[in-house]
Amino acid sequence: MLAPVELVRDFLNTVDLEAGTEELTSPAELAVWLREHHLIGPLDRAGDDDLATAVALREGLRAALRREPAELPLLPLKVVVGERPELVAVEGGVAGGLARISAAVTDASWERLKVCAEHGCQWAFVDVSKNRSRSWCSMRVCGNRTKTRAYRARKQGSRRPQGSNTDTV
Repeated sequence: MLAPVELVRDFLNTVDLEAGTEELTSPAELAVWLREHHLIGPLDRAGDDDLATAVALREGLRAALRREPAELPLLPLKVVVGERPELVAVEGGVAGGLARISAAVTDASWERLKVCAEHGCQWAFVDVSKNRSRSWCSMRVCGNRTKTRAYRARKQGSRRPQGSNTDTV
């Protein structure tokens, strides 16, 4: 079973915004994904409403990671008070599976979950850096793109207009 932060990361990454690919293309695909992540049983089936709820949850969580206002869908959760309060799904099936994903954000590791700062990417990743300062999913790809664009913009702004190379009298 995945750690809560890894579960949420994997759920967020069911869409690749840069490549334009979507894993959750149908209710059946949603059910397969939830089953593979041990969130629903083998006989549970998803419907169109469940798919819409899943996509709304995913995009709401992504917005929350970007520190933007987000409205999450209503899910069957309750607060259980023990050593520390926690959210617990009160139903089974697809709604319960989505509720467990939603409840996973209350884990302390949520603070380490980020989305790539590269606007076209938005890939979710776990920031394991000591000071939690990582901004990109990959320094080699997204970080390099961002830094190269910034460098070129700085250089473009500092260039003097070039005169002609011919002498005039």
